[in-house]
Amino acid sequence: MSHECFVDDIVTTFFLNTCRLHPQLTKHDVLAAAYCALIVTLHPDDDAEADLIPLITGSAAEFYIEPMLPYVNDVDVMHHISTRLAIPRGHPPLTQLPAEFSNYVKVFEIIDSRLLGYVYLELRYLLTECVDDGTYRYFTHDMSVFITSSW
Repeated sequence: MSHECFVDDIVTTFFLNTCRLHPQLTKHDVLAAAYCALIVTLHPDDDAEADLIPLITGSAAEFYIEPMLPYVNDVDVMHHISTRLAIPRGHPPLTQLPAEFSNYVKVFEIIDSRLLGYVYLELRYLLTECVDDGTYRYFTHDMSVFITSSW
């Protein structure tokens, strides 16, 4: 137990001594915010009711610190679609989602491929939001037929 506390102290001291808070916005931060604003205005071609939800990632977003080396910094802008969700294979479907998701969501299972860095997505469930309590019910997708399931 004391060993774990010692390691925690070392890591905390390291971060406090080598990293500092961002003193001001950088050009990359402003560009990332602009891209997010642009992404929010777009909709997927195949689903007019779906929204694109932007996410700022990268070292600047993950730690909110300035890295030790000034050239090791990145801001990545990614997005996901409000009507789609990917979960690990065998994971049960979710019954609660953040408010950014639509009232219906297609849930895909992530299946490993033989190629490093690539996966297959197999449609497995359809989630529909219950108006009464805001939770989601799921229907199992089987050969293009949705079969109702309950917890």
